[in-house]
Amino acid sequence: MKSNYLTDTHFHLDLEDDIEDILKRAYENGVNNFIISGCDLKGIKEGLEIINKYPVYLTIGIHPDEIDEYDENTISYLEELIKNNPKIIGIGEIGLDYYHNKDNKPEQIKLFKDQLDLAKKLNLPVVIHSRDAYLDTFNILSEYDLKITIHCFSGSLEVASSYIKRGYLLGIGGVSTYSNTNLTSVLKDIPLENIVLETDSPYLTPVPFRGQKNEPKNISIIAANLCSIKNISMDELIKITNNNIKKQYNLEEIAN
Repeated sequence: MKSNYLTDTHFHLDLEDDIEDILKRAYENGVNNFIISGCDLKGIKEGLEIINKYPVYLTIGIHPDEIDEYDENTISYLEELIKNNPKIIGIGEIGLDYYHNKDNKPEQIKLFKDQLDLAKKLNLPVVIHSRDAYLDTFNILSEYDLKITIHCFSGSLEVASSYIKRGYLLGIGGVSTYSNTNLTSVLKDIPLENIVLETDSPYLTPVPFRGQKNEPKNISIIAANLCSIKNISMDELIKITNNNIKKQYNLEEIAN
């Protein structure tokens, strides 16, 4: 990891056709560290091809919206991939999503726990997707002693504090720049030691480009906005958030 550059800890490069151009634009905007997310079987396959070709890391898992892909072979498949690819550094995004489907809660919970069990077995950090499912997510995670990142955090200070008390990291992205968010006030009271930056691109583009396709280069906008909220320098933000990432993913052990 290049310590003096910004890091996008979560985005979906498998959805893009112009990968080299996207990375080039990121470099030009001071973003030089990347963790992509493969959260369905197609995305995982393409993510493996990407990490073999480009200087990026990968997390893999089955998103709750993709539960139809899950069968008795899924966990062993993920485990085999992880054991054979040192650039796979975590499991995710995984979790619960009751916004899109409330009728399959037991199935979602089983998929979630099976993947958390795998993370425990392999001693890997986990990236969590939780939408309209805070209590179940929180209670299930309490059963595990894992390094956790809450992807795309946009909750209240109370919810943030409950996660932070457990040592979790909060993924902060483009939503933090929106005028209709409560994140501005929440972020003022969240320690920077519990924050990582993410775009979730091609989704959730920050202001002033909201409505356009998102890219990793926009981490620079998210970072500048956070610096303004917390009244800190960009150098300080980069130093602390990159240190959070290094500790979360043990990147210094495999970065060479």
